[in-house]
Amino acid sequence: MANTGAAAAKPPRVRLKLTATERKASIMLALLFASRMLGLFLLTPVFAVAALSIPGGNDAAKVGLALGAYGLTQAVLQIPLGMASDRFGRRPVIVAGMVLFVAGGIMCALASDINWIIAGRVLQGLGAISAAITAWVADATRPEVRTRAMAMVGGSIGLSFAVSLVLSPVLVGEFGLSGLFWAISLLGFICLLIAAFGVPAAPQAMQPIVQAKASDVLGHADLLRLNFGVFCLHFILMAMFVVVPGILARLGVRCLAALGSLSAGHPAVVCTDGAGRVLYRNPTRAQGGA
Repeated sequence: MANTGAAAAKPPRVRLKLTATERKASIMLALLFASRMLGLFLLTPVFAVAALSIPGGNDAAKVGLALGAYGLTQAVLQIPLGMASDRFGRRPVIVAGMVLFVAGGIMCALASDINWIIAGRVLQGLGAISAAITAWVADATRPEVRTRAMAMVGGSIGLSFAVSLVLSPVLVGEFGLSGLFWAISLLGFICLLIAAFGVPAAPQAMQPIVQAKASDVLGHADLLRLNFGVFCLHFILMAMFVVVPGILARLGVRCLAALGSLSAGHPAVVCTDGAGRVLYRNPTRAQGGA
């Protein structure tokens, strides 16, 4: 019976570790993704209000176009540039995309009105390299540890979004909208350096990459459902950032969100009007309460 039980016992699972090359590639690509996304997220929370300081910034349609032009060009070029990275390599395509991103950011920083900002945002969006970066993560890691590498990238994106909500109002308050675009361009240049020199070369694949037709990808039912869900999520998020700040500004409302104590477990939000009168205070637990 003992022998039977020993034979039936399963061997312990061995948790594979990232190799030194995989770890470096994952960290560098996560840093690359985080820096690039921070450059994008910095603009989102403040642009609708900060654009009022430039000619044409009071046109809601043009403000929305300035934010949406980047996403539109990204949506059109993600698949073509992803296929180009399969053909010509990840690094050249990503470096070229970051050059366009930096050039567009500089154009926005030097813009004299909202129309030039729209043009700069279109130029930024031409560097649609998210798919290429994700593919580079897959190239640089084994299938057994790839999920951990992808988790590092995903965590870095969430962190960059949180940092942008705190940092963007400070940058606009100190340096204005032009200064914010210079900061975005600087982050893009950092990404360019990381892509060019920081990420180790991925090992050659044992089997050649099978090129899928764009029609097959765009017509895939499961991908269509996933893409529609992501579209709805970002549509609502961007609409709130474009519309809500302007509405609050016109009402003369200032909202101060401060993190409550760790024991409270939720943020405290206070909204006041232009005269400083409290319009809303969300309920919080009394200190020392049960």
